[in-house]
Order: sequence, then C-alpha cells, then structure tokens
Amino acid sequence: MSLSNLKAPKGASRRKTRVGRGQASGLGKTAGRGGKGQKARSGNMHFEGFEGGQMPLQRRLPKFGFNNIHRRELEEVQVTDLEGLSGTVDPAALQAAGLVRGKRDGVVVLGKGELKAAVTVKVHRVTAGARAAIEKAGGKVELIPPPATMYEKAKAARRAAAAK
Repeated sequence: MSLSNLKAPKGASRRKTRVGRGQASGLGKTAGRGGKGQKARSGNMHFEGFEGGQMPLQRRLPKFGFNNIHRRELEEVQVTDLEGLSGTVDPAALQAAGLVRGKRDGVVVLGKGELKAAVTVKVHRVTAGARAAIEKAGGKVELIPPPATMYEKAKAARRAAAAK
C-alpha cells in the first residue's frame, strides 16, 4: 500500500444533494426549506454570527482600542534627577527645574539611580525602589492625595447633609 493508491472506504463519500431539481428528486419545489417564512427566503441567515435579527456580537463590540476616561497619567522623574535639588521637592519645584512639564495629572518618582543629599519629596506616587533610595539618603517621602472625583465630592456633600 502507498499514498498513491489510497481510497475512501465504500459508502464513506456521498454525492452532494442537488436541491430544487424537480419533484422526483425528493427535494423539489421548496428545496427542503418548507413553505414561506424567513428561513424559506434567499439571502437570509447564511452567515456566521447571525442572531435572529438581534445585533450580532461582532457588531456590538468596539473594533479598536479602549481609552479609560478615569486614567491618571503621571509625569515620570528618576531619583537621579533629584540630585541637584535641595529642601522640599514638589511638582512646582520640579516644573521650575524643568524636570516635568506639568501637563499631566501628577508626578511619580521612579527608582533609577542613587541620591546623596537628603530631600523631602512631595509627589503623587513613589515606587518602592525610589522610596528606599530617598530614605537611605536621609530624606522623607510625602504623598499628595489625588484630587477628589465628582462622585467623591457628591458623596461627601450627602454625608454632610445627613449629619445636620
């Protein structure tokens, strides 16, 4: 036996049924679709994902990326960039030094490098490595709380009204 003389076993492959070829074929007239109705018509329900007229899943879902409207984008500053600064380092001081532009929602200090002088850092977020480097140099880290959202402000107002 070789690949050139392989054959399907007898009865394994059938001829395609030709529908709509007269009454004698057994599938004439309505071609096996029954009488009338959506399924009897041409051009209907012949594609993947058809959901009976409901908007199909592939059309309901967004086709491109997702932009989270609540995302906070932070300016990044490395620990080595804090070297030339002294005293208290806050977003205004970083902006004056030209390290951040101040066009985002806050500042994050990343832990690349080392610090020699002790500084007090007041920013929105600090990585664990950056915190360790600042505290190793004798400095302090103070976090600025994020601004309150509209929901949080409304919640606080409701609490105040309920307390009265």
